[in-house]
Amino acid sequence: MGEETGACGVGSALVTRAAAARTVDAAVLVLHGGSVDGLGAPRRWNLAAARMRPFTRGIERATAGGEVFVGEVRYRHRGWNGDREDAARDARRAVDELGRRVGEVPVVLVGHSMGGRAALRAAGHPMVRSVVALAPWCPEHEPVAQLRGRRLVLVHGDRDRTTDPRASWQFAARAAEAGALPSTVVMRGGDHPMLRRAGDWHRLTVSLVTGLLGRTPLPPVVAERFSGGTAGPDPSEW
Repeated sequence: MGEETGACGVGSALVTRAAAARTVDAAVLVLHGGSVDGLGAPRRWNLAAARMRPFTRGIERATAGGEVFVGEVRYRHRGWNGDREDAARDARRAVDELGRRVGEVPVVLVGHSMGGRAALRAAGHPMVRSVVALAPWCPEHEPVAQLRGRRLVLVHGDRDRTTDPRASWQFAARAAEAGALPSTVVMRGGDHPMLRRAGDWHRLTVSLVTGLLGRTPLPPVVAERFSGGTAGPDPSEW
């Protein structure tokens, strides 16, 4: 692994931990969680970002040699901050920077908590094809029109006390009505930090990402939803 570097200089929203392949035909961007409010800059080694490192490393290992760019989104502020929706703005900015760096390739966004909300908001970007949202923050009136034509997988632990799993299932149902293709998975015993059954969270996420990239088969519980058109509010169990 190389040192973390901004892809486009100071103030970049796109961070890569390793040199990108000369030829890239797909990309994955990972978005960590944050807070409801907070205008201060996140610390470089904050816990939310650190929690996503095993996911990033797992995706890097699974796609090594496969011409897949794997990067992370750097936020300018710790919080979502209401109508400012800072994390979503940074997510879109990171995808724009990615396009300038490697060209217009299909992108999978992987986000946890606030990062899941940011990924779902940023999914309207023309380069984004799929989103894996882990314990996402899905407020009641969160927009879904931007998700038309996108494949979504929302994974939520049933012991989450920070974001509501039921909100994820309701969001998925509304996204389906808007023309998205969502699938929902409940992680039995899973909590918000994804520390309970941590290995299962990691393995499922990597499998989802490689499946959405077309490198490996999707997990059966998700593949059945996508192929059968049965996506809805009732989650599959993991």
